[in-house]
Amino acid sequence: MKNDLELINLKKSYGNFDAIHGINLKIKDGSYCCLLGPSGCGKTSLLRMIAGHEEISEGEIFLGSSRLNELPPSKRGTSMMFQSYALFPHLKVIDNVSFALKIMGITREKRNKTALKYVEMVQMQGYEDRFPHQLSGGQKQRIALARALITKPSVLLLDEPLSALDPALRVLMRTELKQMQRELNITFIHVTHSQEEALALASIAVVMNEGKVEQVDNPLTIYNKPKSAFVSEFVGGHNIISIGKKIFSLRTDNILLEHTNSKTKNNSKKMTITDIEFQGSSVKIILNNSEYKHFNVTVSDSEFFTKDLKISDEVSCSWNLSNLHELK
Repeated sequence: MKNDLELINLKKSYGNFDAIHGINLKIKDGSYCCLLGPSGCGKTSLLRMIAGHEEISEGEIFLGSSRLNELPPSKRGTSMMFQSYALFPHLKVIDNVSFALKIMGITREKRNKTALKYVEMVQMQGYEDRFPHQLSGGQKQRIALARALITKPSVLLLDEPLSALDPALRVLMRTELKQMQRELNITFIHVTHSQEEALALASIAVVMNEGKVEQVDNPLTIYNKPKSAFVSEFVGGHNIISIGKKIFSLRTDNILLEHTNSKTKNNSKKMTITDIEFQGSSVKIILNNSEYKHFNVTVSDSEFFTKDLKISDEVSCSWNLSNLHELK
């Protein structure tokens, strides 16, 4: 039977504060699921309840046909990789990776042989005899990943595993995580507050806000068809536009930007450039007028330099109505 993970009316309360409000969610076996949302939205509490590190106030958790509610973490078929990596400072790499097997009573020879396979899997061979303080941040992350995988979990839980890494290493490691998930063909549930990270990694993304699920979809749909103003604003790359009694989102790269002395469309809006942010191959331009106080447009770097856009320039913005996406 497939090990689909199902959360049924799951709630978590801390005294009078409800951190999780009756979440219903089904994550198919073999998915790379990202729990995405701002700090305090409940995504880490949700992950810890799945892992068994947080008590469930109400509701049920099933992995396949097994009800996880009362099971200890070691019996759930899940393994958690903590944000801090939580490596034992007094143990060498090989002993950190094999620690769970030691608890199971497996002999040193057998557990070291198994641990070496996982060390190789995360490309850390040759580091077996080092201590955690002798490793870089990226190396610690790899060892923590190997330690989490050695128990052969059905579901790997990752609590912001890339947050401590520098930007270049973060991009490299997310590529390796995605590749490893495909090769192992097990479910990864990855908590992050980074929209870019979630869109790059997930086969299914769960956007959370104030203990509730705002939207569950594949990343392409989340980005192109956000269900609410919150999702649209949090995921980014959109402007919120009101037309009559309806609210729409408009992607920032679907807007035509011209100098006001150029030939512009009749439905264009005049705005003033208030700031410019260079983002590598693209440029984010912030504008405002009496109607919009923080309107964003994204153009390619070549278009930006060709049009010679500068702060305080008056410009005209226009877009096709077909590019507007209605929000609930």
